[in-house]
Amino acid sequence: MRVCLEDPVDLDAFRGHARRLLAAGVPPEQVEWSEGGNDLFGEAPDLPPARVQPAVARQAVPASFVELCADVILHRDAQRLALLYRLLWRLVHESALRHDPLDADMMQAQLMARSVRRDIHKMRAFVRFTRVVDAQGAERHVAWFEPEHRIVEANAPFFARRFAQMRWAILTPRRCVEWDGQALSFREGADRRQKPAPDEGEQLWLTYYENIFNPARLKLATMRREMPRRYWHNLPEAALIQPLADAAEARSQSMIEAPATPARRIRPPLLMHPRPAEGAAPADLDALRAAAHGCRACPIGALATQAVCGEGPAGAHHMLVGEQPGDQEDLAGRPFVGPAGQLLDRAMAQLGWARESVYLANAVKHFKYELRGKRRIHKTAGQREAEACAHWLDSEIALVQPKALVALGATAARALLGRPVAVQAERGAWLRERGDGRPVLVTLHPSALLRLPPEERAEAQARWLDDLALAMAAPA
Repeated sequence: MRVCLEDPVDLDAFRGHARRLLAAGVPPEQVEWSEGGNDLFGEAPDLPPARVQPAVARQAVPASFVELCADVILHRDAQRLALLYRLLWRLVHESALRHDPLDADMMQAQLMARSVRRDIHKMRAFVRFTRVVDAQGAERHVAWFEPEHRIVEANAPFFARRFAQMRWAILTPRRCVEWDGQALSFREGADRRQKPAPDEGEQLWLTYYENIFNPARLKLATMRREMPRRYWHNLPEAALIQPLADAAEARSQSMIEAPATPARRIRPPLLMHPRPAEGAAPADLDALRAAAHGCRACPIGALATQAVCGEGPAGAHHMLVGEQPGDQEDLAGRPFVGPAGQLLDRAMAQLGWARESVYLANAVKHFKYELRGKRRIHKTAGQREAEACAHWLDSEIALVQPKALVALGATAARALLGRPVAVQAERGAWLRERGDGRPVLVTLHPSALLRLPPEERAEAQARWLDDLALAMAAPA
């Protein structure tokens, strides 16, 4: 029995034919598959009604097999349809096949699927568009590519999404696709002589490719595996690969012999000052700031731009203590100048509490962060790191001599009270637990309000303002 698939990549048509054959009980060895014709069953006679087995046709196959078919049908091998029907027949009649990872037919199909997926990936990586302007002045971008398998229809939606704003066409020997900005259209394959001539953008790309080529990281075997030679004749940069590879050793040696490039710093290096001797305290706030810059009692100090000590008048009635400087504070060298500090400024202005009248400090003096690309993301200081910074905070308190302390957040509360503090449970009340007799009021850090959902922020901020209003009226 001959079955002809009109469109060689029409999975729905293949599934329809396969279901009919399966229902009729036609074994794989009695089916000859072909493609490119107009008839469904060629000259084969009608299927005998006595052999129809609808119960067999309704047998479920694993979803993974349907996905496998979607890839394998794009393979160039003419025997792929026979292989897929043979696997379908065996999955229905041989239950053990589903659990046999070493079956020869299944392994062959999986190899075909991997080859197709790799070809799809290579098409996305190696298509190079050339700008073409027609006689009417209309602009279009055209590319020539030679895929190994029948992947144009499967890959076209990716290019439509990726280059949705431009008109383009991809020409291949078997199938061509065009995007007019609204819809995809397909036509028969093209001749390589229709490949457009290089445009001015190609030279720009070659200049860029030559300048980003790193001879110290050259791995020719890996490069050939990821960029097989069969693609090279369609890639403009391929002409540069061999000359650049030949010169790689000499360029690497020149890089080694070149003088070291000075490290880029956000600001000039700070003079290092030794940590005060055990039992010795800085004489004043300026001496404390100078000494804190050189602190390396924990790893944070080596990675931050600078130490960020407190700011405000000596003798201030209130000292507000936060957790640690953030990214903007680390760069500016001042506490509470980032988003959380701006929220605190607005709250104090609303209460009529001048920022210049209080001393603002942090329990930890250096910015702890983790890099995500070029961004420095705040990371909470560990208990050991906070303990290493404790003597700096104690020195600030001794030099400023505030009458009352306000702890903004759990890290500050623990540093001031010497114990773990549940902020929500103990906030909004004066606690007298310090050995020096100074009362401590615990409330939220302003950054905690910034992290709340918008619908919860107004109520939380109103309660936070009540805490700050209570802090203003510090007990004598």
